[in-house]
Amino acid sequence: MAGVLARLNPAMTFIYVSGAGTDTSERGRTRWARVKGATENELLRLPFKAACMFRPALIVPLHGIKSKTRLYRVLYTALGPLPPLLYRAFPKYVTTTEQVGRAMIEVARDGPPQRVLENRDINNL
Repeated sequence: MAGVLARLNPAMTFIYVSGAGTDTSERGRTRWARVKGATENELLRLPFKAACMFRPALIVPLHGIKSKTRLYRVLYTALGPLPPLLYRAFPKYVTTTEQVGRAMIEVARDGPPQRVLENRDINNL
């Protein structure tokens, strides 16, 4: 699908939400990390004006947002007020839905400051 987009609109900025721990060597022990790494590598080879890989770690949902994944909903309920406290204490590992959204808008509007944005980079945009 991304190949079709690159062909039809090479002037676009493509943003892919990957995840912390992604393995772009494609040789690691964890399958999900290898698959995400292979996806990132393929996207970065496409002729987009810009392609940016977002790698958030823990995302704290704000403003009534609820995950569609049942396990995450249960975890957030069980953790109660802890995730917002973690966000303040560990910005390297925790972000919010609002931070991710704002960073995506900035990257789409102004272009990415770099091709891969780790959690801390997302929070700094």
